[in-house]
Amino acid sequence: MQRSQVTRTQSGFAALLLVGIALLGVPAAQADGGAVVSGVVRDSQGVAQMGALVQILAANSATVATAFTDSHGRYMIANLNTGRYLVRASATLFVPATKANLQLRTGVSTVVNLTLGALFDKTQWLPAERRRADEPEDDWKWTLRSAANRPILRIVEDGTLLEVSTSASERTPAEKTRARASVTSGDGEFGAGGTHNILSIHRSLDGGGDMTFRMDTGLTRVPSASGPSQQFEAGLEQRQGFDGAARTVVSYRLHPELMAAGMPTGMQSFSMTSAQRMSLGELLEIEAGGNLEAINAAGPLAGMTALSAHPFVRLTSHPMGVWTLHYRMATDRNVQGFEDVTTGQSDVPVATVKNGKLALERGRHQELAVERKAGRGTVSMAVYRDAIALMAVAGGGSTGPGETIASQIPAGMLVDPTTGSFRALATGYTTNGMRMTVSAPLIDGLWVAAEYSTGDAMASETGPNAGFAEALAGLDPQRSESATIALKGRIKGLGTRIRSSYRWQPSKLVTAVDPYSSFSDQGFLSFQIRQPIHWGMRLPRGLDATIDVTNLLAQGYRPFLSADGQTLYFAQAPRTVQGGLSFSF
Repeated sequence: MQRSQVTRTQSGFAALLLVGIALLGVPAAQADGGAVVSGVVRDSQGVAQMGALVQILAANSATVATAFTDSHGRYMIANLNTGRYLVRASATLFVPATKANLQLRTGVSTVVNLTLGALFDKTQWLPAERRRADEPEDDWKWTLRSAANRPILRIVEDGTLLEVSTSASERTPAEKTRARASVTSGDGEFGAGGTHNILSIHRSLDGGGDMTFRMDTGLTRVPSASGPSQQFEAGLEQRQGFDGAARTVVSYRLHPELMAAGMPTGMQSFSMTSAQRMSLGELLEIEAGGNLEAINAAGPLAGMTALSAHPFVRLTSHPMGVWTLHYRMATDRNVQGFEDVTTGQSDVPVATVKNGKLALERGRHQELAVERKAGRGTVSMAVYRDAIALMAVAGGGSTGPGETIASQIPAGMLVDPTTGSFRALATGYTTNGMRMTVSAPLIDGLWVAAEYSTGDAMASETGPNAGFAEALAGLDPQRSESATIALKGRIKGLGTRIRSSYRWQPSKLVTAVDPYSSFSDQGFLSFQIRQPIHWGMRLPRGLDATIDVTNLLAQGYRPFLSADGQTLYFAQAPRTVQGGLSFSF
């Protein structure tokens, strides 16, 4: 395995930021006759609201455009690209009103009238009554709604004008049950290598809720494994008052292929992750929740259990139309907000034996950020403080075809022979840092972002002849910086979804600078591609091919010797290559 030594000067970071900032000053090409959204914002009594903020949000919740209503409550936003959006109106002391799944097309003017419910309006439970023959099915249910809600009026599209009136309690009509079956194979992430058969089911519930179920069975290439790896996850989302929602995901994992000193036959874990989100008008948006995890060892340490709790809080305020303020506190890099509570997103927990007990990664991240909309893009600045007690360190290595990490596993190392990778826990650190991010649309459907971060990370200064214990003990926090350029979106016409990035930092670092940032898991050159496959009537619709590669060039590896003389490596992000097919039905 070759290592690449990369050196960059401060001018390299400056150039990267200038490229990102320049993107904000170059508006994306807009054809004449772009989509237009206009309408009137009123309160529950029909009074037009002056100065209400109206936002057009993309599918990824990014703000595309904003406007303020005039003295008659009117607004208009022009030059919008074709696509599916969400329109949101908000004002102080009102519950925000939204219109979801709004499909815009070039040359079509859409009228969206929004009704704001008062923040302190009386709420009551309306009992379900027997449905009459002429009533729609959605009305036959228990519903929590405001006593001041106004009727919903829909006018069918006529020519180039589409009019939609909505209230704060409007919900998207329930969709049918959807399912996806997929098969992946390759040297994936830690605990996700080999061949995996995955079944995911999603069902929309009456009242705007959702249920999900995911089952993942992995077939490993490890003779000592007592059976396949198993993962079962179930999730539930329910809408609540104040434009809020609650999510809960329960997960069970069994990994018989994972090995450690004193724990040679696997581990199992159980976790429950929950979060709530609510809005108090434009005053504050609150996300709060956490993850409770229990890990049980097998083998000689059977019955040994480690428990951990990881709370998070995220606060967002919109003091002015183009400005947004953020505060967040997180104790788990996988779950830092409401949108992170989903099935299939969590990594395998790192649990190693220290002093006869199971130890888990522990840390706390706090951050203050300010974001400003600039044209169609955004610029954000953040300062953060990380206090990490135990830091997970990744690595891997091989000496030839079919050979992976040594069978003599040193104390403190958790090994996945399927992928030839390992995890360990190093003494943490406390650091202050900053982050600057700029993002802008490159073309319709594709966004580009540039990020620059400073802070501490664990660095390896030991030579290649050091043993694992010496190399692990020799990891020290070091002040450094990182820079990322990323591309994400969908190529229209082809249907290709892509996420690619190049994240650079000094090669002697074996953990990420600013490990709680959104790009921290994408070391050096990484990309994910999902491509729909069409072949006339020969193939069914819903067939997709995927490929996921991390650290393609295998950069940033730091060598050390194992007990039997093999050369292993610490790495910020070990190289992984995984592909598969999926079918949606």
